[in-house]
Amino acid sequence: MNFVEELRWRGLLHDIMPGTEEELAKGMTAGYIGFDPTADSLHVGSLLQILTLVRFQQAGHKPFALVGGATGMVGDPSGKSQERNLLSEDILDKNLKGIQSQLERFLDFDCGKNSAQIVNNFDWFKNYSFLDFIRDAGKHITVNYMMSKDSVKKRLESEIGMSFTEFSYQLIQGYDFYHLWKHNNCVLQMGGSDQWGNIVTGTEFIRRKDGGKAFALTSPLIKKSDGTKFGKTEGGNVWLDAKKTSPYQFYQFWLNASDDDAVNYIKIFTFFNQEEVEALVVEHQVAPHLRLLQKALAKDLTQRVHGADALETALKTTDFLFGNGAIDFLNSMDEESVLQVFEGISQFTVSKDEFAMAYDVLTLLADKTSIFPSKGEAKKMITGGGVSFNREKLTSPDFTVDQLQMINNQFLVVQKGKKNYFLVIVK
Repeated sequence: MNFVEELRWRGLLHDIMPGTEEELAKGMTAGYIGFDPTADSLHVGSLLQILTLVRFQQAGHKPFALVGGATGMVGDPSGKSQERNLLSEDILDKNLKGIQSQLERFLDFDCGKNSAQIVNNFDWFKNYSFLDFIRDAGKHITVNYMMSKDSVKKRLESEIGMSFTEFSYQLIQGYDFYHLWKHNNCVLQMGGSDQWGNIVTGTEFIRRKDGGKAFALTSPLIKKSDGTKFGKTEGGNVWLDAKKTSPYQFYQFWLNASDDDAVNYIKIFTFFNQEEVEALVVEHQVAPHLRLLQKALAKDLTQRVHGADALETALKTTDFLFGNGAIDFLNSMDEESVLQVFEGISQFTVSKDEFAMAYDVLTLLADKTSIFPSKGEAKKMITGGGVSFNREKLTSPDFTVDQLQMINNQFLVVQKGKKNYFLVIVK
């Protein structure tokens, strides 16, 4: 398959400008996607566009990833019901560095003619005066044209309205396309379907200013089968930064996908070919309870985003929490890594000085923590074999626990019943 054919098969082609496929068929083509620096990490909602650039490069084309140091100061109104908060230069700089380091994990920057490049539009806007910009760029795109865009019309019709700052966004993005077309021979811009208006403004700007020809294509916005927003959990965004979303949580996000979503995601977010995908789907349908699709998806993406070691930890954590896996793997981890593994699980902190005297188990479970509401209930469940410390079942309520019995002399994993876990931290 060529690049466009593959996007079609994977359900990743929403709009395409006439002539785009023919242009790509001529040979290596330069194209770009912009990434909005609203945070210092991208999230799973950004993965589709990152992987689109990877597929573009694998098809023999040259990918540009644009990080919006300038447009990030303005804020894209597309799909937004109200104006974004403006970011300071320091925060923007921190965000740009974080995003750039993540993009470097996916794209190949040392493969010859079609090596990837990262560009920052602040580099060409920082010395561009406002008067020069409205003279050079503003006169080529009419207000009528800009107001015809859905993203503008919806905001103008709302009670909130739209500031001139946000209104200017599509012209600034259009100029980005022109700059890359002029200086880097970049003739294609890609993005999500909500960016179509901004992207075609760029192609129109290139045509009107220099009589040039440029092209556009977009991918659909991903939605979950139940209608809820993709990439969100109860805890918020699922980030690509392991410090914001641990590899275990990242793995669980994909593992918990519904069957309907997993059938779509395996095509959208992996590089399995058509034959491999179809075989996985058939195998999954024979025994859906084994969640083969979800496991293949979770393993592939966790390794791609976080690496083989992080995947191994995520698998061991999953086996420990939901199976009969050993706890030994935690002994080699530092404090931050252990806390990431148990993020989202109820945690209690006990002072090191107090713990040095050793606790009887009932005091620890009921008084020093609230794992049990009373010593009586704790004693009853221990007697019934329903409480474990670090995977070892307690056999007596007279047990005493000290720091030496804990993971790294600091952590105690308490299991109450089959599925309720708690983490006791000694500090």
